[in-house]
Amino acid sequence: MHILNKKENTLLFLNRIHKLSDNFNSKKTIHLSCILIFIILSAASNNLLAQKDETEGGSGSSGTNVGTTAAAFLEIGVGARAQAMGGAFTAITQDVNSMYWNTAGIGRLSGFEATFSHIDWILDANFDYFGIATPISDIFSIGANVTIFGVGEQPVRTVQRVEGTGEFYTAQDIAIGVSLGINLTDRFSFGINAKFIDQRIWHSSATGFAIDVGAIYLTQFKGLQLGFNISNFGTDMQISGRDLLNVVDPDVLNEGVDNIPVNYETGSFALPLLFRFGISYQLDLSSISSEMTFAVDLLKPNNDQESVNVGMEYLIFDTFALRAGYRSLFLDENTGGLSLGLGLILSPSDSQFAVIVDYAYVDLGLLNAVHNFGLNLRF
Repeated sequence: MHILNKKENTLLFLNRIHKLSDNFNSKKTIHLSCILIFIILSAASNNLLAQKDETEGGSGSSGTNVGTTAAAFLEIGVGARAQAMGGAFTAITQDVNSMYWNTAGIGRLSGFEATFSHIDWILDANFDYFGIATPISDIFSIGANVTIFGVGEQPVRTVQRVEGTGEFYTAQDIAIGVSLGINLTDRFSFGINAKFIDQRIWHSSATGFAIDVGAIYLTQFKGLQLGFNISNFGTDMQISGRDLLNVVDPDVLNEGVDNIPVNYETGSFALPLLFRFGISYQLDLSSISSEMTFAVDLLKPNNDQESVNVGMEYLIFDTFALRAGYRSLFLDENTGGLSLGLGLILSPSDSQFAVIVDYAYVDLGLLNAVHNFGLNLRF
């Protein structure tokens, strides 16, 4: 009996070891699979961008593609927090503004969030962003967002009437998007944001559709996250409208031919396609009730050269945040620069509700600086 008990105990011990080994190997396989998927998606997105850039004509050594894309307002980053961190936000999660930077990030939201941010942009233009997002299960999160960029009424001037004709025109760009974030595992999230784009100036307009696709991987190293995102993959945009209708005289020497109605046709332009790869690391300083987050983004656009954004955030007592960043590193003749910001989190004790007020100062080089204000609500 004693010998049999020893054998049974040995078999039971080996069986437990085998189960633990299978469980470990299973988790290891899942994590390795997530990393492989992440790498494949990143490589495919980068290759897609390279192919599109080659098809449209690369910048080459003699020039650049700056100013050759439509809907430039899509390149203005949203959220005062992200702007203060130099736009290095691709690998940051649990923020409703992730719908712009990397939709996969909303998959990690703990509850409903709403955001509004405003920028007094250059040349008296205004930039506003609205967004809401909420988890609907442990796996899925959904969201919606609206971006509005434009100027107020401007007088219509002509060569003959430089003081104005008495008419006024407006120029406004709008993007309306819906987002879906999916947690494929406890560490890997995938997201997609589909949007409708409309640009208008007086009586002419252009429309287009685009998607943003991204993923985030929470590595096994505590606090280290990887993210990638490809933005604005969609249709070309071509402006049309009654402002392009005119009357011309095709033959000034022939008096019998004049006042021929024509419709000017503009060219079509691609959207500002952008690939981002980001790394973020959050350091928990529990001894002094604070944490620090460091982030780096690598950017590859279709209308400029590659560059790097860096940023950091220092959160004290889960209440007050100090932020700094620098954008467009290693970019020749860039208009980016230093960014600084503050954040204040107001939350009643023992409550999930929070009001977050953010501010960012962003240096645009020769274009001076802009001030970004943001308000987030968490429930």
